[in-house]
Amino acid sequence: MSDMMMLSAQQDHHWMQAALRMAHGVMYLTSPNPRVGCVIVENGQVVGQGATQRAGGPHAEIVALEQAHLNGADLSKCDVYVTLEPCSHYGKTPPCVSALLKAMPKRIVVALLDPNPQVSGQGVRALRAAGIKVDVGVCAEEAFEQNPGFISRMLRQQPFMWLKLAASADGRSALNNGQSQWITGPVARSDGHQWRARSCLVLTGIGTVIDDNPLLNVRGLETQRQPLRAVVDSTFKISPDAAIFNGDPVWIFTTVANPEKTAVLADLNARVIVLGATDEGQVHLHELTQYLGSHEINEVHVEAGATLSGALLAHRNVDQLLMYLAPTLIGPGLPMAELPELQSLIEAQRFEFIDAARVGADVRLLLREPQRWARLQQVVSTSLQPL
Repeated sequence: MSDMMMLSAQQDHHWMQAALRMAHGVMYLTSPNPRVGCVIVENGQVVGQGATQRAGGPHAEIVALEQAHLNGADLSKCDVYVTLEPCSHYGKTPPCVSALLKAMPKRIVVALLDPNPQVSGQGVRALRAAGIKVDVGVCAEEAFEQNPGFISRMLRQQPFMWLKLAASADGRSALNNGQSQWITGPVARSDGHQWRARSCLVLTGIGTVIDDNPLLNVRGLETQRQPLRAVVDSTFKISPDAAIFNGDPVWIFTTVANPEKTAVLADLNARVIVLGATDEGQVHLHELTQYLGSHEINEVHVEAGATLSGALLAHRNVDQLLMYLAPTLIGPGLPMAELPELQSLIEAQRFEFIDAARVGADVRLLLREPQRWARLQQVVSTSLQPL
């Protein structure tokens, strides 16, 4: 690679990192749309930048283009860096490709192709057909990391799901009498709220609602959007007096049709969804994930007891583990997840560690199911291929 080409690659990386930072700034905001950042550069200076706003608001490219126009930029001399392929279809807003074609910048650099079948390369093709130079694949994996839920919904028709677990160092989530508040410290609990905030939906089980009566909303940090909250309640035992019915939307997944109770809960802004049952009478978890995917849920944050946590793991619904471990030994107690007994270690479900960090007095571990992640990463390899 020549010195000039190396310098150009370094500059592209630098400015795409700036666009990724813009996207990170709207981590809690854009659902069900992807988090996208855009930076417009003229002669080595940023003349416009922006990120996708709340659903129905402007996309990143529109925000950045408006700022560039206000700054008097000559778009024909500008490079546009955007973390996801500009959309080429009408949704709640006009296509960003149309605005870029009107602006006719010198060059557009795209981190990742949009896996949405309504886009999926069409935006790049339209820009190139108009004579605009378009390069694809700069910082693609980092752009992928920002939107695993959107990518999952587009490719698998189901959300990206992580399971939050909090336990003592000897792997217990509660004492045998059920006492669990608090095994981990306040910094870890605050960190957990950031993960709630980025999700589209917080999922729990009826056991947790009955035992702990949680709100499950985001607290302690600023967010313009509260995630939906949902309860898996196979036999429809939930009480209308539960704290979770605070006026914000709640979804109840059950196998029991009860029109009278459904009407009562509807007045509390709750939607009851009746799904198929397993042979054991439990909500069919595959149907649940398919329902979420078909209703624009990108990312699911699970905070549940050992029963639902174990069921989701046993049915291979979990993409990622968000685990908080306290430097405490409590001896006999309840497990993090109730899993079926294995006859061989070959049967073990294996995750891989991707991050470990101190959070206050505790440790946060992040683990991923590698095969599910690798299948999703196919979109990254696609984005690196020439169109």
